[in-house]
Amino acid sequence: MNPTGILIISDENEFGRMVTARWQAENFGLALTLASSDVWNGSSPAAYELIIVGPVRRGRLAVVLDSLERCSAPCLYVTEDATAVRSLQAAHPRLLVIPQRDGWVDSLLQVSKEVLRRMEAVSRARRAEQFAATSERFATLGRFMLEMRPSVNNALTSVLGNADLVLSDQEQFPTGSREQLEAIHSMSLRLKEIMVRFSSLASEMELTEKQSQTETDSGVRALVSES
Repeated sequence: MNPTGILIISDENEFGRMVTARWQAENFGLALTLASSDVWNGSSPAAYELIIVGPVRRGRLAVVLDSLERCSAPCLYVTEDATAVRSLQAAHPRLLVIPQRDGWVDSLLQVSKEVLRRMEAVSRARRAEQFAATSERFATLGRFMLEMRPSVNNALTSVLGNADLVLSDQEQFPTGSREQLEAIHSMSLRLKEIMVRFSSLASEMELTEKQSQTETDSGVRALVSES
């Protein structure tokens, strides 16, 4: 499941109203879900990009925070008890605690923006790593095919030559055998055509790479000259 929104857990209606109003005013483009501590059961934290916890009923905070320890989404907790910040962070190292004092809504939005920005940066980096790994696998396969191209061409040439030689005297083979030989000859020709197209594509890629490198070198030299 891909995370698609923000979850706000609080038993205080005013907290949810204030955060929702500011969030919508900032136009984050992410859906907000409000839940009380009784409704929240910790079953689907992976559906959210960010989880914000506000004031909850007495005795419910530990239950909520413990349930969030199992999720990968970053969690922010806004508390009125400034003395509890260190103990909360010690008990929940992944939890970001924001004191609920003057300007706390602004602080919450700024921290949320930064957290979401960093999460997106990490996601882009992971996608780039996956793309690079895939590209490297394809590049390895391409290099192997280039290295094996002469051997494959030689083998196909041998198969085609022998097939032509055998088919030149078809009378000594029954009809079924001749059809099988003709199929071998036809498929060998098709493979030969594929290898020719592959060689042509490899040459075009090499030419494009050289042209790109030449243009890059020319651009660098022009910049150096202008400097």
